[in-house]
Amino acid sequence: MESANQGLLSDAMTDVPVDSAAAARTSAPEGLTLAEEEELRSELAKVEEEIGTLRQVLAAKERHCGELKRKLGLTPLDGLKQNLSKSWHDVQVSNAYLSASSTLEDWNEKLTQSEAYKKTQETLSQAGQKTSAALSNVGSAISRKLGDMRNSATFKSFEDRVGTIKSRVVGSRENSTEGLHSPSGAGDKPPQDNAPF
Repeated sequence: MESANQGLLSDAMTDVPVDSAAAARTSAPEGLTLAEEEELRSELAKVEEEIGTLRQVLAAKERHCGELKRKLGLTPLDGLKQNLSKSWHDVQVSNAYLSASSTLEDWNEKLTQSEAYKKTQETLSQAGQKTSAALSNVGSAISRKLGDMRNSATFKSFEDRVGTIKSRVVGSRENSTEGLHSPSGAGDKPPQDNAPF
């Protein structure tokens, strides 16, 4: 790997500027000999060089990963969906979620068994039944009134007039399609259909 990364090492060195003159001017920390200091500086330079190499390798791997995802048709949204799905699954199997779920089930059980809940449920059920009966009665009353209205003399008169107008319109349409169009032709024929509407 060292031969493959030698080009990378030279780039890494540009990321970490080292001023050897400034390094020489600083005095060695107390308790270190000159040889120990030199050894530590050498080791520091190697570690910094490795860090730079690793950064470049990581960047290359990330580019390669992105190319593979693009070739597979995976979008960032797919990754987000997968992460959210996995996170939700992790939440559902977590101890905190299971404990909270159990607590809520217990509360629900206690609530539905309480007298206040039962009374409220009974009251709402009765109100629903009464509302349904009232709406049924209103519907019956409206049907009855419409039936009465249809049987009234006024409605019969209106129905006859609409039937007459319809027969004239339909009659004139039939005459015009047969080529026997005459102004008095519509009055000569009896109405075809007297059915209301």
